[in-house]
Amino acid sequence: MRLKRVKYLLVASFSLFLLFVSTPVKANDAPEKKKGGFNAQEVIFDHVLNAHEFHFMDLVGENGEKHPVSIPLPIIIYAPQRGVTSFMSSKFEHGHAAHNGYRLEHGKIIAVKEDGVTKDEAVKVIDLSISRNVVQMMLALFILLWILLSIAKKYKKGIGVTSAPKGMQNTLEPVIAFVRDEVAKPNLGHNYMKYLPYLLTVFFFILVNNIFGLIPGSANVTGNIAFTAVLGVISLVVILFSSNRHYWAHIFNPPVPGAMKPVIALVEFIGAVFTKPASLIIRLFANMLAGHIIIICLISLIFIFAGMSKAVGWGFSPISVAFTVFIYFIEILVAFIQAFIFTNLTAVFIGQAREGEHHAEEAHH
Repeated sequence: MRLKRVKYLLVASFSLFLLFVSTPVKANDAPEKKKGGFNAQEVIFDHVLNAHEFHFMDLVGENGEKHPVSIPLPIIIYAPQRGVTSFMSSKFEHGHAAHNGYRLEHGKIIAVKEDGVTKDEAVKVIDLSISRNVVQMMLALFILLWILLSIAKKYKKGIGVTSAPKGMQNTLEPVIAFVRDEVAKPNLGHNYMKYLPYLLTVFFFILVNNIFGLIPGSANVTGNIAFTAVLGVISLVVILFSSNRHYWAHIFNPPVPGAMKPVIALVEFIGAVFTKPASLIIRLFANMLAGHIIIICLISLIFIFAGMSKAVGWGFSPISVAFTVFIYFIEILVAFIQAFIFTNLTAVFIGQAREGEHHAEEAHH
């Protein structure tokens, strides 16, 4: 709770600070933009949003021109009017050039006319590109599979069964036992083994993507609403398939006075089908996105102050770096906490869907 209060206090403080800083800047809007000063908003969105390349830094040449250091990714576009087009994102020259009738504008691919600038409204663009979120998610999945399969081979050889666990077994075995004993068993009863593989998969998949997102230059996959939405929908499917007639009877025939039944039934139905997955989706997305934004804001303050005075910028650097390191360690903790919360709530919702069976078991015993 104390860590959350500190986090909220920092968000509020820096929001007020940026509000006061941005006020005088707006008064001289046009001149400041011409000077090419530091654009905190552009840096923040460039980091937290999806992109068609891995952008690490900009090298400034002697003539003042910026030379981005990045890894281009494949662009795959389908347009009914033009067919399928594929090329590398480097052809866009970081949004400064058009290629094959397409252009990158604010991170989104649009169709353009022959002049390479005017948007072609007649062409519908379907972007099937392999973005940095997709690449990082696949990389995280590959590493996760490699770790788990290597551990499984050790167990098959008897290491960790007839002898003490070694290496990564020592690290992951307590985590697996924790998910089993503190998440699956309390919420799912004797049927916990049926859902344990899914719960462990969700936990480790979210955890590894959370940790990957903390590496400088990487993508914030779990801070993408599309990623968390897919996980939420999959959990919803598992919850609904786990439900029984007692669960739906409680929703459509709640134990309330007759006149209130339609209203309560509607509320219960919305909660079961929409509110529960929405809580999973938004909680993970918002927490992981907020942490990254706070870190980028703290670093950006150095350049904002340096824009006012280089001495102030250098003087504020130690404070900014200290707060950044502090929040970064909190984010490592949050990475584990959010993976646990998503997994635990999924288990809770599955247990609620099987509620009638639990009552029947208790009555039988």
